[in-house]
Amino acid sequence: MSRYRGPRLPIIRRLGELPGFSKKIDRNHTPPGQHGWKKKASDQKKSKESQYGIRLKEKQKLRYNYGINERQLINYVREARRRKGSTGEVLLQLLEMRLDNIIYRLGFAPTIPAARQLINHGHINVNNKNINIPSYICKINDIISVLKNSQQLIKNYLQNGGISELSTCLNLNKEKLEASINNIIPRDLVKLEINELLVIEYYSRKL
Repeated sequence: MSRYRGPRLPIIRRLGELPGFSKKIDRNHTPPGQHGWKKKASDQKKSKESQYGIRLKEKQKLRYNYGINERQLINYVREARRRKGSTGEVLLQLLEMRLDNIIYRLGFAPTIPAARQLINHGHINVNNKNINIPSYICKINDIISVLKNSQQLIKNYLQNGGISELSTCLNLNKEKLEASINNIIPRDLVKLEINELLVIEYYSRKL
């Protein structure tokens, strides 16, 4: 399954708020469709999601929020299983430490897809080396910087409402547009509303 490039509001209506995917919010709370639809009370029980459907929805939330395809997510689940700790929490840590997510958290881009474009176009250095791979997994003590010729682009965004999600894990020098990674981003700082255990359960019989 390839990365999604279509309209975003129908996805948000179906899955809920996805902060990394889009800043759009479904203010009408209507499901996908031209005008939405209304349920009768007698139909509510019929429309209850199955356990499989609930797990699938949580899996899709991860995919769309972090902008990864099915194969990538499967690989992350496998890697999380190999590491020590709660598989669900390790999975989220792997996704949160991706370079595109770090760039988004630093406030250099409004969404993860926008951060991915910055990386793909060669605007970002890690430890003084140009990195154009959005899925690059950042590590503690990594230094993230913006190429000098690209800095004005980022500064313009920061001056026009860019918001940094720094916490204690990321330290940003806004003048130099240089950041250091102090720690792995923990579960309690994940902005996406997600039940990661349901994602692990979804793949339990598939892997």
